[in-house]
Amino acid sequence: MSSPIRLFIIVNPNAARVRRVWPQVREALRREAIGFEAYETRSRGDAQATARRALRDGWKLIAVVGGDGTIGEVAAGFFEPLESCDERLRLVNAEARLALLPAGTGDDFARGLIGYRAPIETWLARLLAICRRGASGGVRLVDMVRVQCAGAAGFVYLNAATIGFGAEVAARVAAQDGLFRFLPGEARFTLAALSALKGWREQPVRIRVDDDLFESRSNLIAITSGPYAGGGIMLAPTARADDGLLDVVVAAGVTKMTVLRELPRARDGKHLRNPRVRLLRGKTVYIEPLASEAPLQLEADGEVRGAIPARFQIVPQALRLAF
Repeated sequence: MSSPIRLFIIVNPNAARVRRVWPQVREALRREAIGFEAYETRSRGDAQATARRALRDGWKLIAVVGGDGTIGEVAAGFFEPLESCDERLRLVNAEARLALLPAGTGDDFARGLIGYRAPIETWLARLLAICRRGASGGVRLVDMVRVQCAGAAGFVYLNAATIGFGAEVAARVAAQDGLFRFLPGEARFTLAALSALKGWREQPVRIRVDDDLFESRSNLIAITSGPYAGGGIMLAPTARADDGLLDVVVAAGVTKMTVLRELPRARDGKHLRNPRVRLLRGKTVYIEPLASEAPLQLEADGEVRGAIPARFQIVPQALRLAF
């Protein structure tokens, strides 16, 4: 007989779909007589600190109700804080697992795990089954990405980072309020992208992916572990969350009109047919500016974190998902 399980839930009340999803989750857990403790986040960074504190207190199953930013924060909280990209990742609790209850704008990480955007009922049924099985429930190991960039201490992310245009879009999505928050995720990202295009600017950069070194002008670079980013864009179709590789997408020498044309095609990965879009794969990536102008910004899992120069390193199968 499996041992009973303790469930700690971190809820971001500001995520796009939480007002609808969280009462549904809460009622299902109570109906199934599954004991849990819940915490609602109050500010940026709170989810990460709360996850780390709960793990140190002995919780071994943590569920997160929120979007990609909140899921990424909680995933980062499974590890001790980093000072640099060279520091080894250390788990706070080696037996702990993370369960997903996606309720955000794009839910790109969850989408990438199963290949489509499943309704919350699918993820809730998965969590209930895990709780019924107890400590013997399933585990899926996924990669994390370790980063050092200008303007930030070392950090980790779970799904995707973008440099330049992607960071501008992420900042605009995060700033949307009012009626924008009731729009579908794809619509919110599209509107933010159209707005961000007004300031489109390419910069000369040097990029190294393992032993492959090249220079280019770009304003759109993605370093991903999963295939989806930006509210359902299949940015890196070959990326897998557990393959131990980073997929690096670089758009070089493109105009605003090119971006407008490629955005719809990117929904199913067809942007890679454009000869100005390059895909590389590797374990370590370094990107640096070659101009004196303000460096391109960097976001990871929907949160603007700093700017280039930046170094990325994959950490294979570092995180245990309850799956």
